[in-house]
Amino acid sequence: MAAVLFIAVPRVAAAPPVPTVYQVGEELTYNVRFSFIDLGQIKITTLRQVTGDGYRGYFTRANIASYKSIPFVSAEAIFESTVDSGSFSRAFLGRSREGDDWSFARYTFQYDRGIGLLELGPRDTLITRRDTMALTGNVQDGLSVFFWAREYLFSGKVLTAPCVISEKQTRATIDFRTEQESVEIDAVDYPIDTQHFIGSGDFVGFYGLTGAFEGWFSNDAARVPIMAKMQVFIGNVTIELMEYKRTGWTPPRGKD
Repeated sequence: MAAVLFIAVPRVAAAPPVPTVYQVGEELTYNVRFSFIDLGQIKITTLRQVTGDGYRGYFTRANIASYKSIPFVSAEAIFESTVDSGSFSRAFLGRSREGDDWSFARYTFQYDRGIGLLELGPRDTLITRRDTMALTGNVQDGLSVFFWAREYLFSGKVLTAPCVISEKQTRATIDFRTEQESVEIDAVDYPIDTQHFIGSGDFVGFYGLTGAFEGWFSNDAARVPIMAKMQVFIGNVTIELMEYKRTGWTPPRGKD
């Protein structure tokens, strides 16, 4: 009988899926819950592709609103970000209301000059402050950081993103040494395969958003945020995907 030679082949870890984070027409709607109380919704939309001076990017929008039935919460905001295809901010516009007070902010980042231009006021037709901020590199705004986190989900590193939030230079740090987990949400009738990570921000954002957070993003090329837990001024809230519109995407099935 002829001898049979067995050769041991080392197991090679599967490469992470090639990202397809940006898709024009994507709409992701989230419910924001405090304990057992639904507070409001966040809808994030990728509206169109844009071109600028030497770059290509995407025009994105976040609509945030508290539910009218909640007596102790009254807030709404519209954030618009031009996100470079390299996943950093080119420009940001924010309009927000907390209680009866409205505020407006526009940031324009001129990286070739190393500066950010800021315009602030109660509304876009009444600018009460103009300022210039020195920049040492690419930065994120309060919306573009959402896409940055998706882009680097499978990096396997601890990364820090410089941010400009509430007219201050701050940073967000995320530990992308993720763990695969199955999570259940009301919008999908099976467990979803996700990558879980933790992070923190040294800023105070809309509705008192600050401090430590954690997220669960879909374990696939789209890297859709499925759920997050964050700290706001009333306490810890859970942000859960409730509706989605993304061509060709179905939440990946996790373990039952």
